[in-house]
Amino acid sequence: MATLIDTAVQSRMSMQTTTDVPMPTARLRGMYQASTTEQTVNSTTKRIRDAKYRHVFATHSLERNSCLSHDAETTPSFVGFRNLMILVLIFSNLRLMIENFRKYGVLICIRCHDYRRQDVIYGLVLYILVPCHLLAAYIIELVAAQQAKSAIARMKKAGEDHDTPAKQEAARRSFNSTWRTIALLHGINATFNLIIATKIVYYDIHHPGIGTLCELHAVIVWLKTCSYAFTNRDLRHALLHPTRSEPLPELYASCPYPRNINIRNLCYFWWAPTLVYQPVYPRTKTIRWGFVFRHLLEVACLSIVIWIASAQYAAPLLRNSLDKISTLDLVSIAERVMKLSTISLFCWLCGFFALFQSFLNALAEVMKFGDREFYGDWWNVSSIRTYWTTWNKPVTNFMRRHIYSPLVGRGCPPAIAQIIVFLFSGVLHELLVGVPTHNIIGVAFLGMIVQIPLIALTDVLQKMKGVRGKVAGNMIFWVSFCLVGQPLAALLYFFAWQAKYGSVSKQFQDSPALHFFKRR
Repeated sequence: MATLIDTAVQSRMSMQTTTDVPMPTARLRGMYQASTTEQTVNSTTKRIRDAKYRHVFATHSLERNSCLSHDAETTPSFVGFRNLMILVLIFSNLRLMIENFRKYGVLICIRCHDYRRQDVIYGLVLYILVPCHLLAAYIIELVAAQQAKSAIARMKKAGEDHDTPAKQEAARRSFNSTWRTIALLHGINATFNLIIATKIVYYDIHHPGIGTLCELHAVIVWLKTCSYAFTNRDLRHALLHPTRSEPLPELYASCPYPRNINIRNLCYFWWAPTLVYQPVYPRTKTIRWGFVFRHLLEVACLSIVIWIASAQYAAPLLRNSLDKISTLDLVSIAERVMKLSTISLFCWLCGFFALFQSFLNALAEVMKFGDREFYGDWWNVSSIRTYWTTWNKPVTNFMRRHIYSPLVGRGCPPAIAQIIVFLFSGVLHELLVGVPTHNIIGVAFLGMIVQIPLIALTDVLQKMKGVRGKVAGNMIFWVSFCLVGQPLAALLYFFAWQAKYGSVSKQFQDSPALHFFKRR
């Protein structure tokens, strides 16, 4: 009874206290208490979730795909894998360098060479005499230009009579007759250039390096001579038949035909980093000698790197492959090709950069040659066709301008014209490789012919939707050209060289492969 009374008294007192509080203050306090209570509840809930109910938290609450799946929301970056590949490549090659050094020692020898005094003499003679054929082409064109001037003088003297159909037909026959004579003279001149140089390189220059430089120089001058003749033929035709000819490029207006037939114009074309003749080229205003020195230094350094890599790493691999080729051990040959592919690719990339990026840019700077697109991004190509049109722009421009386009213009189907271009290119490749090595075995020529079906295959892949076809085409290019084609060709030509000059071990003298190459 007393407890009930005490409870009632306390309740009454609290009610009085609450009643004594003003109404606004009571409302604010209630709002504050409600907010505090809500925060307390949320905090308590979070604490319960983090502390008491960790094992029931909903980890898998969304539908998600693996980042490497083809239906992933975003494509992940592979920069880390790229860095890994670079490191693996560096460490793998360092391991091979250490292994090579422990196995063979230092094979580099500056005084060790196998060229003869005769090789140097013949090389210098060819370097001096080969450009004389370009001078002979200039003399032929000088005579043709004089005949063109005489023909124009006769037409002006005849007045309007030369516009009659009979006169035009007579002029056409005269032009064709003159062109056949000039073409015959140009053909004889260019052919003698290539035949004489090839004969001397094949029979009189033993060293393949010196022979390659001489044969390459002869082929370049031969291509320049042909371009000089073809271009001036069209310029002469445009001069004699201005109403029927297509308009000439505006660039040529500053040096019209026959003003371009002079020795200075010819000498510029001789040294210009192009195989296509034009009366006028885009020119720069100044020569940056620092630019020239830097690029020539790159050429020298890369040449030394190629020489060291060839002597220290490629030569032992090639020598160790002779017995495998002699016995036709196909599995071992495939292993040697894969082993040689690394150093072959390295030397080829260094050679490409030294020639097309460093040397040609230095030469273009000295000659103030403006158009310096000597190559494209061939390493990204997705078809073999694109590679052959981007990696060597000077040769591509010559083939397109003087072989492919004239054939198509005369009604030849484009596919047939492309095959003719590849056949012509294959012959040039065989000359540049087979003649200096004194073994015309047809490997370089067949290598070019094999490109034709690969072009058809990679063209189909390039047209596929998405990136898979393009990636496959790029891989086919790398495998066929750099990882198999080049090292296999190097093995075969090296074996042919050793078979011809008796460096193969006597125990393999009766092998069928050796007899095949000896007959060549």
